[in-house]
Amino acid sequence: MLKGHLDAIVLAALETGPAHGYAIIEAIKSRSGTTFDLPEGTVYPALHRLEQAGWLASNWMTQSGGRRRRVYALTKSGTAALADGRKAWRRFAEAVNASLGGRTWPA
Repeated sequence: MLKGHLDAIVLAALETGPAHGYAIIEAIKSRSGTTFDLPEGTVYPALHRLEQAGWLASNWMTQSGGRRRRVYALTKSGTAALADGRKAWRRFAEAVNASLGGRTWPA
């Protein structure tokens, strides 16, 4: 079910501000009530793909203790892509609800 919606979920996790990969994974897990406990091997390739698309920007930051982490942030085009992703999800969810509930769609 996640296929096709991962990009929007990752973008939404960054809507509140910049974050490093592990924090993004934890935000997605928390927001989904632990339903989406995504492995690094799923999230990091998505982050790189979204950055290549121009929807994210990243910078290396050094935290206290000297640990370096790449921090990702939404770009303007990423914010627009998130809005488009939300519209696509609402349309998809309404169609599924109509199909499962037996009502005509669009209502």
